[in-house]
Amino acid sequence: MSGFVNRSLHLVGVGGAGMSALAVVAYAWGADVSGCDRSPSEYSRRLAQLGIDVHQGHDPDHLRPGTELVVSAAVDQAEPELVAARERGLHVLARAGLLAEMVAARDSICVAGTHGKTTTSAMIAYAATGLGLDPTFLVGGDVPQLGGNAGPGAGRLLVAEADESDGSCALLRPRIAVVTNLELDHHASYASLEQLEQVFAEWVSHLPEAGALVVGEHVELRSPAAVVRVGIGDRADWRVSGIEPGESAGFWLQPPAADPLHVRLSVPGAHNALNAAVAVAALACHGADPADAAAALRGFLGAGRRFERRGQSSGATVVDDYAHHPTEVAATIEAARAQTAARVVACFQPHLYSRTEALAGEFGRALALADEVVVCEVYPARERPVEGVTAKLIVDALSERRPGMRLAYEPTLADAASYLRGRLRPGDLLLTMGAGDVRKVGDMLLEDS
Repeated sequence: MSGFVNRSLHLVGVGGAGMSALAVVAYAWGADVSGCDRSPSEYSRRLAQLGIDVHQGHDPDHLRPGTELVVSAAVDQAEPELVAARERGLHVLARAGLLAEMVAARDSICVAGTHGKTTTSAMIAYAATGLGLDPTFLVGGDVPQLGGNAGPGAGRLLVAEADESDGSCALLRPRIAVVTNLELDHHASYASLEQLEQVFAEWVSHLPEAGALVVGEHVELRSPAAVVRVGIGDRADWRVSGIEPGESAGFWLQPPAADPLHVRLSVPGAHNALNAAVAVAALACHGADPADAAAALRGFLGAGRRFERRGQSSGATVVDDYAHHPTEVAATIEAARAQTAARVVACFQPHLYSRTEALAGEFGRALALADEVVVCEVYPARERPVEGVTAKLIVDALSERRPGMRLAYEPTLADAASYLRGRLRPGDLLLTMGAGDVRKVGDMLLEDS
């Protein structure tokens, strides 16, 4: 792409899903790309395999004259490498700024929303690939069937996940925008749901009249583009019905003014049926035949950490999921319940003190859907501890919701794995859930097998 050739880009915080995706596409489009992060990750290791220079740790010595810095939102503004870049007059871009350039360069579909955006954007990219559209894609999670979280395609379509956590989605100017649903999730960024809705309203107000806004049935947004509603109710333009439980979700999809389609997936859950319906509707807005788009989704096996089956421990099936909001936790447990007659055991690690404080009661209600629960301590990510806010808030809420339920508070992941070794039974389905490093509990259990 002409806008990237002969540019020198250095990505600070390159080890995350969003930043590494930018690095892959920018490198393929002709930029000289380097990056750094505090610690290595699977994403940064893949970048090194591509030939991208990745440094461990931040250091002003990484900077070169004429280099543009692209900075993750997770990087402290006082980071010496960033301070040095500004002192030297280097151009500094936020992550969303570079993504906005990529979105503007192609005929783009951007997927946002509180839940399901990674899976939905992965579904669109996967189906578009199957349809021969050869899309460029940037997804917020690993998609093994597509070779990772990003890929440069030769076609005109670009599929990107849009982040609302810091409002940066408002910078993107796609032709088609998708908003799966809206719930308050990032309590440190937004004081109310209304404030979040204002960010989305501003974003979709810039859609072109010839574009489209695809929304979940309960999302209320206005746009110059046509609004396409997807859901199970009478208001839906694309209506989902007859969702079939089991390891592979099947359902009926009624497109506007067309024959109904029976859609068969290789991933479970009613939530994935709705994600798939949104993906088909978005591709139809791009010009794809709905039946062909639906058929192309048949083989989709999911994004990484989205109901990811990992193996067996003590005869129990271990499944890992990124669920970190009560709605997601409940949907994941319900998907597990629909495919096993045995117990569903949940190991949950809360993510962020702000979210734990605001939603402890809701987490208690969601986790009460399981048969047995282990709660680990809060994964702080970018936040500092808050006095009085620990995972015990969720434990207490769950205990109040279901008195007498088998429940354990195991602060460390090692403690949780040790507890589960003595509790798992053959036939159980164990869910490790959270946006932190709770996956390691599964690692420890599977090492014993």
